[in-house]
Amino acid sequence: VQLVESGGGLVQTGESLRLSCVASGFTFDDKTIGWFRQAPGKEREMVTCMTTKDGATYYPASVKGRFTVSGNSAENTVYLQMNNLKSEDTAVYYCAASNGAIRCDSGMDYWGKGTLVTVSS
Repeated sequence: VQLVESGGGLVQTGESLRLSCVASGFTFDDKTIGWFRQAPGKEREMVTCMTTKDGATYYPASVKGRFTVSGNSAENTVYLQMNNLKSEDTAVYYCAASNGAIRCDSGMDYWGKGTLVTVSS
């Protein structure tokens, strides 16, 4: 089982990025998918949680209205569209997955290695 993130980079405040998470060794069917981030010196933060069986999503207030999670089952890929980026969005972003429908803050089974997003003001 492997999750590989991509799409990170350096952008300016107000710009957009789309992160991708490709899964190998399993499918995203009936899974819980989470995107997390960790900034230097800070604790890891969940930025979205999605259950693929019903498509339910959750966003914390810090990103709600700016970030959108989506998936492409044919490509076994999950995306995180990030708009109107702010300097405080600078972090390493991780994709994670677990079987079935769980709370993303209860611990995820599989993790990617992360992709760095830097937002410059």
